[in-house]
Amino acid sequence: MSVIVTDTVSTRQNRSVPFRVSGSVATGSILQPLNSSMIAVAIVGIAAQFGSSSGITWVISGLYIATAVAAPMAGKLGALLGARRVYLGGLALVSLGSIVGILAPTVGWLIFSRIIVGIGTATQYPNAMTMIRGYSERYGAQPRTAITTLSVCSQSVVALGPALGGLLVGAFGWHSIMWVNLPIAALSAVMVTRFATVGSVRRVPASRRQLLRSLDLVGVLLFLVLISSTMLFLLSLTTGPAWWLLPVWALALAAFAQWERRADEPFIDVRALARNRALSATLARTLLTYAAFYCVYFGIPQWLQYSRGMSATQAGLTMLPVAGVGVLTTMLASRTYGRHGARRTLTVGTCSLLVGGVLLALVEDSTAPILVLLLVAGVLGIPNGFNNIGNQNLVSSVTSVEEVGTAIGMYRTVQYIGANLATAVLATTSGDIIGDDGLHRTGWFIAAVGFILLVGVLTSRSMGDRPRASVHPLEEKPGLSA
Repeated sequence: MSVIVTDTVSTRQNRSVPFRVSGSVATGSILQPLNSSMIAVAIVGIAAQFGSSSGITWVISGLYIATAVAAPMAGKLGALLGARRVYLGGLALVSLGSIVGILAPTVGWLIFSRIIVGIGTATQYPNAMTMIRGYSERYGAQPRTAITTLSVCSQSVVALGPALGGLLVGAFGWHSIMWVNLPIAALSAVMVTRFATVGSVRRVPASRRQLLRSLDLVGVLLFLVLISSTMLFLLSLTTGPAWWLLPVWALALAAFAQWERRADEPFIDVRALARNRALSATLARTLLTYAAFYCVYFGIPQWLQYSRGMSATQAGLTMLPVAGVGVLTTMLASRTYGRHGARRTLTVGTCSLLVGGVLLALVEDSTAPILVLLLVAGVLGIPNGFNNIGNQNLVSSVTSVEEVGTAIGMYRTVQYIGANLATAVLATTSGDIIGDDGLHRTGWFIAAVGFILLVGVLTSRSMGDRPRASVHPLEEKPGLSA
C-alpha cells in the first residue's frame, strides 16, 4: 500500500477536522463495541432462557466472525460507492438485526440476529475513517484529533459496555441490549446525513460488471473461508479442538494469497501489504493487544458474578473505572502521539498492560476489598487509550485515502480474531467458571502479552520516533460527496 506524505506541513494542516464531522461519524462507531461488550453481562440471562447449550457461545462468536469478514469489505465498498452511503446502509442492517433479536424465539434466531448486527456494525468504523481522511485531504486538516474522537467513541465504549449492559439487563432483561441499538442507529443516521457531507474521492464503476470485478468476489469468498476457519478453530478450543480446520485454513490461506497476487483489482493487495512493514507490524501488534484486551472485558465481569456473587449491574459498575480511565488516557495519548510519535505512545500502553496483568495475577481474589478491585480496573484502562491511539494513527499515516478504509477494516478483523482468541485463552486458563486461580492465570497471560509487545515496540524498525509527516492534500475535485 502506498504512502502519500510530504516533508513540509502547510499552515492549513494545523487545523483539525471539525467536531461536527468527526462527532457525527463517531456516533455509529459506538455500536460495534457496545454490542461486543454488553453481551458479557447478558450471556448469563440468555443461557437461563434458552438453556446452557453449546449454541450460546455462538451468540458471542457469531457477531465477531461476521464483523471480521465484513469489515474490510465495507471499507472497499465505501471506496467504490461512497463511504456515507455504505455507512448508512450498515445502520439499516443494525436496526434490522436488533429487531430480529428482540423477537427471537430460539437461540438460533438470536445467533442469526447477531450475525446481521455484526455485518451492519462492520461498516461504521472503516467508512468513518474514510470520511475523515477525505475531509482532511480536501481541506488540508490534520486527522489526529478526529481519530481521537473515533477512538473515544468506539474503543473506550468497550469498557463502558459492561456497565451500561449491566444496568440495562438488571432493569429490563437481556433483550434490552438489542433494542438500545435502535435509537443510537436513528440518531447516527440523522447526524451523518446532516453533517458528514464530504467524504473521500470515490471511484464509481462504469457498469455492474465492473463493480463486481472491482469487488474481487473470488478474493472475498476465499477471505471468508480463511477468516471463518480461523475463528471456528479458535472457538473449538473452548470445547475440543477441531483439528480438521487446520488444513482447511492452510489451503484457504495459500489460495487467497495466490489469487490476490494475480488479481487485477485485489480485495486485499497482499504484495503491497508485505512491502508495507509498518502496516503489517501494526496489525500483528493489534492482534495480541486485543487478545489481552478482551481477556479483561470478558473475564473480569464473569469472575465478579461467579466468584464474588455480584449481580450483572454490580459487575458492570465495577468495570466503570476501565471506561473512565480509557477515555482520559485516549485524550492524553493523542497529545503524546502528536508530540512524541507512535513509539513512546505504544511504550506507555504496553507497559501499562504488563503492570495491569501482574496486578490481576497477584492482587485480585474473591476476598479483596472493592477499592482494590476498582484501582486494578483503573490501571487496566490505561493501555486501552494509548495502544488504540498509537496503532490507529499508524494505520492512517501509512495508507492513502483510498486504502485507509480497507486497512482499518483489516485492523478491525484482527481485533475480532483477538476477541475469539481471548475466548480460547479464558477457556484454557479458567474453564467454564472463572475462579480466583483462573483469574490469576489470565493475569499472567496478559502480563506476558504486555512484555512481548513492549519488546516489539522498543526494537521495531518500522515506526518512527516522531509522528509521520502530514498527508499531502489532494486537489479539490467535484463529486467528493460520499
